Amino acid sequence: MRVMNDPSEPFSTTCPLFGQVALVTGASRGIGAGIARTLAKAGAAVAVNYLNNREQAIHVARECQSYGAKSLAVQADVTDLGAITRLVQETQLHLGPPSILVNNAGRARFGLFIDTDESMLAELLNANLKAPFFCAQAVLPGMLKAGYGRIINISSVWGIAGGSCEVAYSASKGGLIAFTKALAKEVGPSGITVNAVAPGAIETDMLTHLSSEDLKLLSQETPVGRLGTPADVAAVVLFLASPAASFMTGQILSPNGGLVI
Repeated sequence: MRVMNDPSEPFSTTCPLFGQVALVTGASRGIGAGIARTLAKAGAAVAVNYLNNREQAIHVARECQSYGAKSLAVQADVTDLGAITRLVQETQLHLGPPSILVNNAGRARFGLFIDTDESMLAELLNANLKAPFFCAQAVLPGMLKAGYGRIINISSVWGIAGGSCEVAYSASKGGLIAFTKALAKEVGPSGITVNAVAPGAIETDMLTHLSSEDLKLLSQETPVGRLGTPADVAAVVLFLASPAASFMTGQILSPNGGLVI
C-alpha cells in the first residue's frame, strides 16, 4: 500500500483513495452503504461489514466492485470483541490492512427518559460507543506500523445538541464525540487522524418512527428545506478520508442542513 501522509504530495481528484483499504461497519444499508459506495468510487478497496442482512451486504459489495474497486462483505457483530478481531483479520487477509475505518454501525431508541431501563442504555452504549472504541483499537496496530490512518466516527447531531426523548442515544453519541477528540490527540503524532461526522435528520430507517407529517415538519424546520440523504453524509466522510484532510483531526463535522448551528 502506498502511504499517503504527505499533504504536499499530489493526488488524483477522481481517485483520491487509490491504494487505500476502507473498513465500513454497518454498511449493508442506509448511511453505511452510501459511504461504502462513495469510498469505492474514490478508489478504495472496501470491506462491507454487516450484522444480519447478508444479501444486501453482498449487493453493496458488488456495487463497489462495479466501480473497479476490490470489495467483500464480512459478517460481524461489532459489539463482540472476538468478532471485531475476526472482522479486521478477514479484511486484512482479502484486501490488506485497513488504512481507513468508518465506525458507522449504531442503534437508536426513542422514548421518554423515565422509561429508559438498564438494558436499553446498555444496548445503545454497546453499539454506539463500545463498538467504535474497540474497532479503532483493532485497526490501530496496522495504522501505527504504516504511519498513516483515517478513523471516522459517525455520531449524531444529538450528540452535539441533545435530543428530547433520545437521552440515552444522545449520551452515547456524545460519548463518541469525546472519544474522537481524545484519541485524535493521542495518535496524531503517528500520522493518524480521528474525526467524527454528526449528521442531522437523514432519510434512513432510523426515521421510521416518525409519521409523514412529522417528517414534513422536520423538513420545514431545516433551513435548507429538506431532509439529508446518505450521499450528503458520505461526501463529508470522503473528505475526511482523503489526503486533503491531513490537517483535520479531532473535529466534528455536522451535515445537518442548518438544523443545529
